[in-house]
Amino acid sequence: MGVFDTIKNIYANRQIKIDAKNLVRQKVVCNIDDAKTIGICFPFTDKDDFELLKKYVLYLRDLKKKVKAIGYYTTKEEPYVQYSKVDYDFFAKSSHNWYGKPTDHIVTNFIEEEFDILIAINTNNDAVLTYVAAMSHAKFKLGRFDEKDWIHDLLFEADKDKGLKFFLRQVDTYLAMINKAAK
Repeated sequence: MGVFDTIKNIYANRQIKIDAKNLVRQKVVCNIDDAKTIGICFPFTDKDDFELLKKYVLYLRDLKKKVKAIGYYTTKEEPYVQYSKVDYDFFAKSSHNWYGKPTDHIVTNFIEEEFDILIAINTNNDAVLTYVAAMSHAKFKLGRFDEKDWIHDLLFEADKDKGLKFFLRQVDTYLAMINKAAK
């Protein structure tokens, strides 16, 4: 990472914290059985991970969940993959300003949606996906463990090397266990 990128990330994280202070959301711990709506934000890194994510979305839909996923890609053109516009949207670098704040209505609509659960898959620590997760109006936010994380309500130890499949398995396991004793 170059000097400019380092400075940009420092500024972006500072701006995200400033913007997030004004966010008012209803925080509710929710398990998979009680959730009706689930949002997923993810980086589009390769077709294999996207195919795995598509299977996960189908699994959630089989559980009668309304799922919306939004993917961020850094290439000049949208990835050439087959997907349902009902379930997925994609956005690019041109969809946000230089410090990660979205300028595209697709992203702002996703942020404003009050999902029961938001699954934030930000394996590359992209500022724009951090912004989406931080500003999301979701009631319960899940993400990958990071010592500096202040955004998510529940964090999972998911080493980047273990991959998306491992992370999604952890999400499934813990979403099935949460709040079971209280009922």
